[in-house]
Amino acid sequence: MSFTKLGLSPAILKAVAEQGYDTPSPIQAKAIPAVLAGRDVMAAAQTGTGKTAGFTLPILQLLSKGERAKANQVRTLVLTPTRELAAQVADSVATYGKNLPLSSTVVFGGVKINPQMMKLRHGVDVLVATPGRLLDLYNQNAVKFKQLEILVLDEADRMLDMGFLRDIKKILALLPKNRQNLMFSATFSDDIRQLAKGLINDPVEVSVSPANSTTEMVEQFVYPVDKNRKNALLAHLIKTEQWPQVLVFSRTKHGANKITKFLESKGINAAAIHGNKSQGARTKALAQFKDGKIQVLVATDIAARGIDIDQLPNVVNFDLPHVSEDYVHRIGRTGRAGASGVAVSFVTAEEAKLLFTIERLIKQLITRKEVAGFEPVNKVPKSKLDTRAFKAKKPKKDTPEKVEHKDGQRSGDNAQGHHARKVKPKKVAKKVTSHAKNPYANS
Repeated sequence: MSFTKLGLSPAILKAVAEQGYDTPSPIQAKAIPAVLAGRDVMAAAQTGTGKTAGFTLPILQLLSKGERAKANQVRTLVLTPTRELAAQVADSVATYGKNLPLSSTVVFGGVKINPQMMKLRHGVDVLVATPGRLLDLYNQNAVKFKQLEILVLDEADRMLDMGFLRDIKKILALLPKNRQNLMFSATFSDDIRQLAKGLINDPVEVSVSPANSTTEMVEQFVYPVDKNRKNALLAHLIKTEQWPQVLVFSRTKHGANKITKFLESKGINAAAIHGNKSQGARTKALAQFKDGKIQVLVATDIAARGIDIDQLPNVVNFDLPHVSEDYVHRIGRTGRAGASGVAVSFVTAEEAKLLFTIERLIKQLITRKEVAGFEPVNKVPKSKLDTRAFKAKKPKKDTPEKVEHKDGQRSGDNAQGHHARKVKPKKVAKKVTSHAKNPYANS
């Protein structure tokens, strides 16, 4: 099947062709017709499957036929959990809609709010937003939803994991009931289905991969190593394996900075992105990495959400994630769109339990390799595949997060695009506020 068979307009097909695509991915082939038919959609798809275009293309098609957005109004709202993912979706909208008379913009925290208010003044057909900043804009009457036709929740599972449930419910309460709803998630977990009950009407369910599976296009390896030798091993592999481009995952912001500094001391061009970096610095580093000007990008899990790079050959788990599902998301940064990739994990004896949990989740043992000169003193215990099923996770509680500021002013959204503020009790709360707990304070 080609894109020409999906009922998209010549203007959209031209933009798709200019990006070098002629055949839709499985998620696109299933989701696009359903969205064009006006159906609500629940789609389960891992990163790298083309899910963003799976909702962007049909939405642009539908919007091109209707009345343009009026002042401060929005016709389509796309909610994402992080700034980087919001920027990626906004780029997709701009790329595929460039031949259409439609307007779009993206809003998230960490940057000044006034320019975003100015862009919304004349109304936009597509608004991509993080929950916290969207609620701030609503409170300042900068955005209205009377014209809203379509709502998209992108990476819904991640938004729940990050504690956005309260904010999502507040936003849903502001929207007109008569709308089309699209929910994209890595899995249809119990929590996702519970959220969908009050959101999705008679949905078309689309799934293109088993839950928590890893793509066969990615070769996975574990390198047993002592903690104090991880930096040296990373530099050694980058040089000896001649990796042209590497995305490295660090568990903490401080760790990401240390890794970057060490690599630069070895003559390897590297940069770090995490929540303590300004949005400008993060955007610049990501752009330079995509352009090949930076060989190694070191990121925390949250900052890396939304990184979409064609032909990324290597991913390194410098630290194993505490949440085993994050391993699947991490290595999904490579092996995208049919390309092959290599995912390497450095594992210490102390991280053995994390490794076993990951292997249990993906239902396979990961091949181990030892590098001469880097054999660990503290041996990593051998794996034995645990075939027991995982119990459903309990949703995170939403509790206020108190944040003090020297200047007495409110901050913008944090690394997740979420707003943190000091909350005072009120007898009557007329405003809609955003104050869900941020469980990723170290990202």
